[in-house]
Amino acid sequence: MTNLREMGERAVAVKQALQAMAPEKKRLALLSAANKLTERSSEILRANEEDMENAGKNGMSQALLDRLKLTDQRIAAMAEGLEQIAALPDCIGECMEEFERPNGLKIRKIRVPMGVVGIIYEARPNVTADAFGLCFKAGNAVILKGGSDALRSNAAIVRVLREAMEEQGISRDVLQLIEDTDRKVTVEFMRLKEYVDLLIPRGSAGLIRSVVENSTIPVIETGTGNCHVYVDRDADLDMAVKIIFNAKTQRIGVCNACESLVVHNAVREAFLPKLQAALAEKGVELRGDERVREVLADCTAASEEDYGTEYLDYILSLKTVDSLQEAIEHINRYNTGHSDCIVTENAQTAEEFLNGVDAACVYWNASTRFTDGFEFGFGAEIGISTQKLHARGPMGLKEITSYKYTICGSGQVRE
Repeated sequence: MTNLREMGERAVAVKQALQAMAPEKKRLALLSAANKLTERSSEILRANEEDMENAGKNGMSQALLDRLKLTDQRIAAMAEGLEQIAALPDCIGECMEEFERPNGLKIRKIRVPMGVVGIIYEARPNVTADAFGLCFKAGNAVILKGGSDALRSNAAIVRVLREAMEEQGISRDVLQLIEDTDRKVTVEFMRLKEYVDLLIPRGSAGLIRSVVENSTIPVIETGTGNCHVYVDRDADLDMAVKIIFNAKTQRIGVCNACESLVVHNAVREAFLPKLQAALAEKGVELRGDERVREVLADCTAASEEDYGTEYLDYILSLKTVDSLQEAIEHINRYNTGHSDCIVTENAQTAEEFLNGVDAACVYWNASTRFTDGFEFGFGAEIGISTQKLHARGPMGLKEITSYKYTICGSGQVRE
């Protein structure tokens, strides 16, 4: 069985050097890692092919197979993500706030690394490179625990990245991968509080729930995505079709895909046939309420469960409402706090929706698929946080840092 304590000790041992590392050294190391990924892509793809073959034999769904699959293009995107991270300003050591007290004490709030970050994730090998890049740039050591389905892919990526670090005179232990697939090891990892400062789960609702319930390490939840699009009475209907088609079908196995549609009754008859015709191209199954089925006779009846389901499949639930407020109430009841969108030409309505919907990312006339660190200009992301403490939404560099106060005096004592 893997000796997690030894891994924790090695991660802690490199913390100080990482925290003191010059920004230019980190930048060059990340560029080297990006180059290595593309140079060794054939090796990574071979490992991924083995994972894909095994996953297929084990009956993995198409949505999860899509998450697991690597291509030359996806490896190139991973490398580009590292290059973007390398180009970002180094935030470690920045003064976030500075003030002086009446007694002459000068207080500064300084951004510092989190320390050691642990990440538990499922069949998403691209997370391996993204997580490493962001943690390294932010001065953190990282310990990864990927899913067994992607074990060969993750191991190949980690091997390449660790070699890139060593070539730059940096300890390999800035990045470590737990390859043991025993569930007991995963639970033990969740309780490695002595060494790990922050734990981030990425994956299914079951995985996230398990980490939250079992971890003794502080956790940032990267939640599931029951994302909604609301088509308002003042919507451009052609724009709405375009946005929903993209949000639902561009990639079905991702947390920022649209899973539920809310339609104002005033545009129901004009809009729904347009949408159905567009989504038929991808074979999307529609599940709607009674008023939806009055317009779309072959639509399946939606259950209460449908409105709260993240399908990760070619299925879309539909709900008819009579007002903006009803739309907001429905979305806040069933969403997972991830990403929701309104399509409308009415700026006042849009503002009410943006203010009223309780989610990490709320859109006006744009696809929910943009909830992504790469698309936000963060280079990559460590995950999409759906909680409200410390971090929310796409988590980039600053979301995996902390801060400390430095206080400079001239002999002051408290009376």
